[in-house]
Order: sequence, then structure tokens, then C-alpha cells
Amino acid sequence: MSRSIAYTSSPLLASPTPVWRSKFIVAVIALSFAGLVGRAVYIQVIENEFFQRQGEVRFARTLALPASRGRILDRNGIVLASSIPVPSIWAIPEDVPRDPAGLKKLAKLLDLPLAELNKKLEDEDKTFVWLKRQVDESVGNEIAALGLKGVYQRKEYKRQYPEGEAAAHVVGFTNVEDQGQEGMELTFNKALGGRDGSRRVIKDRMGRVVEDVREQIAPVDGRDLQLSIDSKVQFFAYQTLKEAVLAHKAKAGSVVVLDVQTGEVLALANYPSFVPDKRRNLSGAQLRNRALTDTFEPGSTMKPFIIAAALNQGMVTPESKIQTAPGRMSIGSATISDTHPNGLLSVTEVIQKSSNVGTVKIAMQMAPRKMWEMYSQVGFGQKPELPFPGAVSGRLRPYKSWRPIEQATMSYGYGVSVSLFQLAHAYTIFGRDGDLVPVTMFKMNAPAVGVPVIEARHARDVRHMLHLVTGPGGTAQKAQAMGYSVGGKTGTAHKVEGKGYADKKYRGVFAGLAPIDAPRIAVAVMIDEPSNGQYYGGLTAAPVFSQTVQQTLRVLGIAPDQSVVPQVITDAVEESF
Repeated sequence: MSRSIAYTSSPLLASPTPVWRSKFIVAVIALSFAGLVGRAVYIQVIENEFFQRQGEVRFARTLALPASRGRILDRNGIVLASSIPVPSIWAIPEDVPRDPAGLKKLAKLLDLPLAELNKKLEDEDKTFVWLKRQVDESVGNEIAALGLKGVYQRKEYKRQYPEGEAAAHVVGFTNVEDQGQEGMELTFNKALGGRDGSRRVIKDRMGRVVEDVREQIAPVDGRDLQLSIDSKVQFFAYQTLKEAVLAHKAKAGSVVVLDVQTGEVLALANYPSFVPDKRRNLSGAQLRNRALTDTFEPGSTMKPFIIAAALNQGMVTPESKIQTAPGRMSIGSATISDTHPNGLLSVTEVIQKSSNVGTVKIAMQMAPRKMWEMYSQVGFGQKPELPFPGAVSGRLRPYKSWRPIEQATMSYGYGVSVSLFQLAHAYTIFGRDGDLVPVTMFKMNAPAVGVPVIEARHARDVRHMLHLVTGPGGTAQKAQAMGYSVGGKTGTAHKVEGKGYADKKYRGVFAGLAPIDAPRIAVAVMIDEPSNGQYYGGLTAAPVFSQTVQQTLRVLGIAPDQSVVPQVITDAVEESF
């Protein structure tokens, strides 16, 4: 039986409570609430922006929504460069288990040494590290199948180049961040790249998106770029050039193909080259766009411009006679000579036989200013108006500083330097009846309007001379093309070495037109330092011209203008240089 306790009669309740203690307790509670209110006001009103920023730093992220980079197309719509989505592998190092077996499998799939993988996981940021960017889709699937904690994937765009090394110097390439580094990729990086979008989100510590903070900004994809290049012409030109460089054991080579009617660049190839999406151990020699960046003394390929200037000034006619005997002449202390003594030659034969003496005798009748104007009007000494990084202007000194011997040597291509592209462009005046066509890397739908340089009849006269160069008695019989009439000029020049010229190092050059009566293309070829015993332009560069012309005109649908029976003579006449 329980006892009832009278709590109200407890002596503790009966004892009086000090008034100060109850006031103190009430004051403490009031101050606590006041502190809480003050802290809330400080956080939510006074320092609201600061604390919001701190929260965003820890949890809010702006995710880039990458724009798809525009494609680069050839004139027929064939893809030269495009982007495809691929996985990139990243990790949160502190979350990745240090399981030796799992890491070994991961390193093998990433094609990384295990030590390098461990270094990435140990030395880098503990919350994020790229393990490998832009891996194959199959590799990404295999990595996902491993199920490793802390290892994640992100979609990125990878650039592909279907034409490979053949079009590498034209198209260029991008880096892993999808930024253009060379060629068209670099020049038109902004237009091709478009504009990335963005998405503001809240993430948890595992990197997972919890919620979107604001409306996302959609990406704007880059625009496509359609070039004037014909991928078939480019491939044939590159392959022919490559075979010639290897056959002659040369250091390098270049070829340029221009449409005479529109000024379009149909092909621009160099060897050695590179594969744009496989760039390990690349050298500067492979990356250089030699047709635009390298200059050289063009040798006898300059002679047609001297003859054109003399014809245009009324100094000579194609039938005018020039005495070249005994095959040499002196200017001051210097002696200029021909490879073979030719005796009395007509102006036409001066080009056909490539006579240095005949060319110099004509040039020395000309005022230096007139000769300089001719060279300048066809683009020598001026940077080509092409959207390529590194294109050079060459060297053409002011005529007022020329000495007689310098004027003489410049008439046959020494003392002046040009790029192969400049040479090909200059030869369009002979294919267009005297006017220089503006060049372009983009597809045109109509013939271009050129700038007059010489009279049409004189251009046709020189064109006839160029045609004779490729026939019997000419220096470039190996330039003949099956089914098509051609014309052009050889050039062979010693290479500059130190302060003089190398005795046994040459560049073989050929520049010409086809078909000769109604030219459609201008082609220039340069073989740098052939070393198998043949070095004349008529033996090294002219055959490349021949094959390039045949393939190009067939691709363009130009009907043959002569019998398809080959007329090539195996023993070419050596040109003077």
C-alpha cells in the first residue's frame, strides 16, 4: 500500500528563492534570444552575400555545355575535319580505393604506366584530377565496367581528320581543349568553335548534380567551313609528291595547284607531313607548311617574267635574235654562263633552252625599275592574301639599290627569294591572258576578276614559249601529261649555305599551266635537296607536275585536248641555272 506524499509541504518549496537569481535566469535567456536574432540578422541581412558566396564555392558549380565545333569541308562537301563526342576520365583521388589489382587494370586501359597513375592520384588536387582526356568509347565502357569508386567520366568533343596527313597542312589541328593550333583550325578558331553554353547547379561532395540553380544557357555550335580544296586532287598531289621525295632521297617537297579561272587553291601539299590526330614526337620539319613558309631562290622559273616584261615594253618580239655565243658573258668581275653554248637564239628559244646569257642580255636593256615593277606586280616580295599563319613575303630588294650584277642574277632567279605559293600564283598571269587572279581558300561559284599586268597577246606569246619548254629540245620534256597539252618552266638553284652557296645542294623547281591553249590550272612543284644523283628541276619536279596535272584535270572533268599516246622523252635537256 503506497504512501501519499504531500509535495506541497516540502521544506524546499517553503524556503524563499532569491529574486536576483530568477532575474538573472530571465536575463540570460533574453540575451541568448537577442544573440540568436542578431546572428540571424548578420547572416541573412548584413553579410548575406558573403555567406551565399561561401555556400556556392562549396556546393554550386557552373557546368560548361560545350558547343560542337564546326566541320571543315572540301569543295564537294567531303569532311576534312569533324568533332565526335567521346568520354574523358576523371577522379576524386581521396575516394579512389588503393586496390593494386583494380588500379593496374585501370592503368592498362588508360595506356598509362601504373606509377604515373598513382602519381596523379597522390600529388594532384584531392577533389578532382583528369586521368585521361578523350579516350575511345570502347575504353570508356571497359573502365565503367570496372566499377571503381571515385572514377567518373565526362563527355567531351574530339576532333577527327579523315584525310589524315594528305591535308594536314591545310586543315591543321586542335589541342585537347578543342582550340585551333595550326592551319584553318587556328585561323578560323573563333568561327569554328562557336560559343559554349552553361548550366548552374548544386553538387554534392560526390560530384553528383542535386539541383539546377538557374535556367541554363544553350550552346551555339560553330559554323561549318567549306574550302576550295578538292580532297581528291589534294590526295593525288600529296601521294605523287611523297613518292618523288622518297625516290630522289630528297629532304622535303611541296606542290601547289591553283584554279586559273577562279583563283581557288585546289591543293596545297607538303612532305614530310603528319597525322593531325596522332601528334606524338612531332618535329618542326613535319609541321611546317613549306609551300607558304619556306622561301628559296627560284632559278630559271623567273625567266618568263623577264621576257614578258620585255615584250610588254616593246623591247623585243618572240622572233628577235639574241647572240648567246660563246655561252658565257662577264659583268664586272663575275662571269655568267649557260650549261651548253647555244649560239644565236630567238627570244622564244631563250626560254625553250633556258639560256642565262640570253635572259641577262634582255634584262640588262631594261631599266631596273621596270624589272622590279614586273616582279612586284605578280606578287613577289608581298605576303600572299591567304588566311594562313606563317605565310611569308619573300625578298625583293628596292631597285634603287641594285648593282648591275644583281640585276643580272635576279633575271634568272638568284638574289630574289619567293615561296612556292607565290610562284604558282605569279604563273596565273600567263594562263589568264595577262591578269593576276586573286587567290582564295574558299569555294567560289564564279570566275574571278584579275588585275592586269601585261597585254593579252604577250601573255599568249609567253605561254607558247612555255609549251615549247616541254617539247623536243626543251628542258622539261618529263612534264608532258598524257592526254593534255602543258607548258611550264624548270628551275634549278643552289641552296644558300652560310654566306654563300652549297656546291652539291639544290632545289629542283617546276611551274606551269594546263591545258596550254585554254589553261584551267597552274601547278608549281619544289623538290628540296634531292640526293640520288638527279637534281635538275626537269628531272625531279617536272614528273610530279605531269602526274598532278593528269589527275587534277580528270577530277575537274576537263576533256583531253590531245592524243592520249604518251609523248614523254626520257632524256631531258639540262637547264642553265
